Amino acid sequence: MLKMGIITGFLSQTKDRFHEYNKLLDLDQKFKLMTQIEGYDGVEIVYPYEVSDPKTTKEILDKHGLNVAAVNVNVKAEPEFRNGGLTSHDKGVRDKAVRFIKEAKDFAAAIGADKVTCCPLGDGYEFSFQYDYATTWKYLIETFGEAGQHKTEIPLCIEYKPSETRGRCFVDNAAKTLCLLNDIQCKDMGVTLDFGHSMYGNENPAEAVSLLANSPYRYYIHVNDNDGRWDWDYFCGTKHFLEYVEFLYYLKKYGYNDYLTSDTSPTRWDIKGTFEANSRLSNKIWNLLGQIDLDEFEGLIAGGNYLQTWKFIEANIFSLK
Repeated sequence: MLKMGIITGFLSQTKDRFHEYNKLLDLDQKFKLMTQIEGYDGVEIVYPYEVSDPKTTKEILDKHGLNVAAVNVNVKAEPEFRNGGLTSHDKGVRDKAVRFIKEAKDFAAAIGADKVTCCPLGDGYEFSFQYDYATTWKYLIETFGEAGQHKTEIPLCIEYKPSETRGRCFVDNAAKTLCLLNDIQCKDMGVTLDFGHSMYGNENPAEAVSLLANSPYRYYIHVNDNDGRWDWDYFCGTKHFLEYVEFLYYLKKYGYNDYLTSDTSPTRWDIKGTFEANSRLSNKIWNLLGQIDLDEFEGLIAGGNYLQTWKFIEANIFSLK
């Protein structure tokens, strides 16, 4: 069975521009709800806004028998970070963003987590001639590099996203994130690959897995789906089923054994049912991939005759026999 986690902010009240969804829950209530959702035992918790006290957090984790998939550090919500934290022209602001990540690593170590993930959503731009790109890249190397070198036993994974809260994020695809890590040269860092970010960023998530798996860096996975135009955080397989199968195929091929964490927003749908759909579908696909003749499948992929590959997909993935 796959290791499945949930970003626990989605277990409570969420908002969009017009509506609020679901009830506001405290940390204990969110963790209690987690135990009622079949297929999950890992939480991704947001520091410092959702959790900040390691002792209390550890007590609630132990009370409900949950593990920590990751600590997600927020470097976008402070007023100073509105125009970018890690890439601010103000060194004091950059230092504050780095301090947040370092403190998140300290927090992760205190509760027994094995990684911190950070999505620098406030770091980006909207218009031509708004930033000097070489300067901001230098800032990213310096800030993420300094944060990555702190408590190296807790790896820092950088999550990329094409846009939000900025019109275009500086760290917006897998290849650029790997370039950043290569420039930083800290082996104790990695990449958080979100299926939906990759999809609406016009990447192929399965190809991104292959890039990351063949790099020197670790990687961590968020799962969801969208329509390819925006990060709607739908549940898995609802828009890109075959792409999701290929994504899991390459995760299986490369021996991924960390959490698949649901970055999925229930909004109009039942919270428990939404997350159980993610777990149920992901595990069914994972098990199916364990039953088909992978040697034959890989041979067909390598053979270059896609019509034959498609016949295999029809029969073995879609079960159209």
